[in-house]
Amino acid sequence: MPPQTPRERLSILFFYAAVLWLGYILFRIFQPFLVPLGWAAVMVVFFHPLHTRFERRWGPGRAALASTFVVTIIVVVPMILVVTAFVREGIQAAGDMQRTLTSGHFEWVQSAWHWLEVHTPIAAGVDFPTMIGEGAKQAAATLASSAGALLQNVVVFVFDLFVSLFAVFFLFRDSHGLMQGIRRVLPFEDRLRERMIGQARDLVAAGVSTSLAVASVQGGLGGLAFAALGIDAPVFWGVVMAFFCVLPLGAWVVWMPAAIWLMATDHVVKGIVLFGVGVGIVSLADNFLRPLLLSGRAQMNGLLVFISLLGGMAVFGVLGLVLGPVLVATAVAIVDAYTSSE
Repeated sequence: MPPQTPRERLSILFFYAAVLWLGYILFRIFQPFLVPLGWAAVMVVFFHPLHTRFERRWGPGRAALASTFVVTIIVVVPMILVVTAFVREGIQAAGDMQRTLTSGHFEWVQSAWHWLEVHTPIAAGVDFPTMIGEGAKQAAATLASSAGALLQNVVVFVFDLFVSLFAVFFLFRDSHGLMQGIRRVLPFEDRLRERMIGQARDLVAAGVSTSLAVASVQGGLGGLAFAALGIDAPVFWGVVMAFFCVLPLGAWVVWMPAAIWLMATDHVVKGIVLFGVGVGIVSLADNFLRPLLLSGRAQMNGLLVFISLLGGMAVFGVLGLVLGPVLVATAVAIVDAYTSSE
């Protein structure tokens, strides 16, 4: 091969510089739509088995339309209803908590701390009730500012939802072409490539879908318990419980403080009932449903799940709760299939 001339090397340099510049411009073009496109991809992956059955019966175009309609009915419509109630009740809950925190009625805290001072010398000299009051005022100010941000995010949510549904249709319709492109990009032999894709699919189904299903059930049960006990904003607190259930924390982060608060504010029976429901129903739902849904499936390491959730949120926002584990599960499947290949 003859050596390259300086002009040829310069041409190659300009070519790669143009490719990098084009890639950057494309990223800037797609950047505002990355979140809705990510949600669309997640929904297409979850509903692809159903779409495959539609496609065998009606063909790509009509099947994509039917699958998009199913996604709209099963996912989008309930999501709109829940988000609408969440925003409305979230603003109400923020106002109620702000009034409660700034009211200054912390007599039960003062009584409890006085008992602790008498029986524990190390607590003497610490003005804990005053610290609670100052913290309450700061928390109230934070809640007041959060309510406005919540309303602003609704407009973004509606726009992203429209783009997601638009993308869902085309991803369903062109799924075969997209998968062929992915297979061409993966630089492995056919057997190893299909093994990677299969393991990634299994890990995504086992990790992501199971976590979302269990979190939704626990959040729903917690919200119903709040509504039955007459606690304000049950949908809001149910969604918050579901969020903590997706993270490796659990719904107890919400229902346990609520039960303690009820008992401390002379609603002892309600507090005891909420504590019993939280321990005996909400928390046990995870122990019952997760093994049932994960039976016979590969599972991802708990540390990887935790890191993928928090890291995904840091990079992608709320979408990271789904996209983070999906990407990590895909990477784990690729590494596992590659290292265990014969």
